[in-house]
Amino acid sequence: MPKKILNTASVAMMVQAYKTRVMELNGVTPDVGGSFAVDPSIEQKLEDKIRENADFLGEINVVGVRDLEGDKVGLDVTGTIAKRTDTDVGDRQTADNLALADSRYRCEKTEFDTHIKWSTLDAWRKFADFQQRITGGVTRQIARDRLMIGFNGTSAAAVTDPVANPLLQDVNIGWLKHVETRRPAAHLNAIKIGIGTGADFKNIDQAVYAARHELISPWNRNDTSLNSIMGSGLMVDKNIAAIGDNEAPTERAALQTLIANQLIGTLRTKYVPFFPERSVFITSPDNLAIYYQEGSRRRHIIDNPKRDRLEDYQTLNESYVVEDLDKCALLTNVLLWDEVGAVWA
Repeated sequence: MPKKILNTASVAMMVQAYKTRVMELNGVTPDVGGSFAVDPSIEQKLEDKIRENADFLGEINVVGVRDLEGDKVGLDVTGTIAKRTDTDVGDRQTADNLALADSRYRCEKTEFDTHIKWSTLDAWRKFADFQQRITGGVTRQIARDRLMIGFNGTSAAAVTDPVANPLLQDVNIGWLKHVETRRPAAHLNAIKIGIGTGADFKNIDQAVYAARHELISPWNRNDTSLNSIMGSGLMVDKNIAAIGDNEAPTERAALQTLIANQLIGTLRTKYVPFFPERSVFITSPDNLAIYYQEGSRRRHIIDNPKRDRLEDYQTLNESYVVEDLDKCALLTNVLLWDEVGAVWA
C-alpha cells in the first residue's frame, strides 16, 4: 500500500493553530518560538484539571511551594499538649509539638514530553476542538502517572528507565517509600494471613485493626479521617467467594456496591489505581501531598519535520510528601497462609 501523502499546507495550519491555542490557554501571547513559562494563575488551573482526572488526587493536597527544597508545608502534631505543673516547685515548660525530626521535602525535575504525528493532526482537522482533545488526553495520563509514582516510586534517577520500571518506580520517591525509610516502625513486611503454624493474623480485618492500633501514634489512631487503601489482589481474595455465590445480576450489583463501601478492620477502604496489589496503607487522604515548585512549569513546542511530528516538552519540579508520618501504617507483601504453613498467594 503506498504511503499516504500528507496535506502539508493543512498540517502547517493545524500545527500553528495548536501552538497558538496552547499558548493562549497558558496565558502567553502567541509567538513563533513556542517556548514559555506557564503563568501562575494558569498553572493552578492546570493542577486543578489534573486532579479532576483521578478521583484520589482530588482528596490529597496539591500545594505550590516557592523553594526547590525546604520544610514541609503541613503542620504535624507530634504529641499531646495538655499537662499540669506545680509552679511552687518549678516553671511551666512549653513543648514544640509541631516540630518533626524529618520534615524536609525536595522537588525533583519531572518531564512530561509527548509528540503528535502529522498524520494524526491531519486526521483530526475535522474536529474544531482538537487542541482540547489532545490536551485532555495528556492531562489524564499525567494524573495516572502521578498515582503510579506516589504508590510505587522508590528513587529519583538521573536518567529514568521506563522499560525496567513500568510503574515509574525511578521517577520520584513516593509516599509508601517515605513511610518505609523515614518511619520504619510503621511498616510491616511479609505479613501472613490465614490459619496454621506461622500465620500472623486470621484474616485481613484483624491485620488492619492491629496495624491501626499498634503502628499509628496514639494521638492519631482514632482520627475519624483514617482510611485503609487496599491492593486489588487482597480485595479479590476477600470477596471472590461471596461474589461467586450470587449469580443473579441484581444480587451481584448489590454485593459489589456493598463491597465498595465496606469497612475492613473498622476502617472505610479505598481502592486506588496502581496501588500495590498485596499491600495495605492506613492514613488520611489529606495527609498525603504533591508539592510542585511555583514557576517551574515550562513548556516548549517544536514542529519537527525530521520526524514528521509536533513535539511538546513539559517540565515541572515536584515532590511526593507525607505530612505526618506518625499518622501512617503500611503492610506490604501480604501473604495467604494455609493450614500446613505454606504460602499459596
